[in-house]
Amino acid sequence: MDILIICLLILAAVVLFLIELFIVPGISIAGILAGVCAVLGNYYAFTYVGTNAGILTLVATALVSIGSLVWFMRSKTLDKLSLKTDINGQVDRSAEQSIHPGDTGRTTTRLALIGYADIEGRIVEVKSTGEYMRENTPVRVVRIVDGTVLVEKMKDEEPFFVQDEEFAQKTAGS
Repeated sequence: MDILIICLLILAAVVLFLIELFIVPGISIAGILAGVCAVLGNYYAFTYVGTNAGILTLVATALVSIGSLVWFMRSKTLDKLSLKTDINGQVDRSAEQSIHPGDTGRTTTRLALIGYADIEGRIVEVKSTGEYMRENTPVRVVRIVDGTVLVEKMKDEEPFFVQDEEFAQKTAGS
């Protein structure tokens, strides 16, 4: 009866270990229970069966865990569980391609490092070069890096040109 209890605890530990690795990754209940079952199985073997049986159980637990891991990875079971579709979507970067360093515009949202701005009549996501900017702040494009438009606050003496008359009238009234 003692050997049956030890085998069931070790078997439960191995199954829960495989569930933890391949089905529910991360530190979850399955992983914790796998550790508890392995420790209890080995403790039971050392306590109730003897030292030799405990050492044998410890070695068997390690070999069965490693062996089941290798078997599971080589079997087609993992292929059945894995996702095989390709992601072929692309990000629309047409707005960033039409914007160049030196272009001017106004923020349409506050820039707490990242937000949106109307630059040359196009609303694009922009990133501040470091300072916080309120909505409707005049900005100038500094550079474009990997599709990210970096802007800085325009100084008061710099001329600001608005090409969209409706936007100019709307912002002048506020």
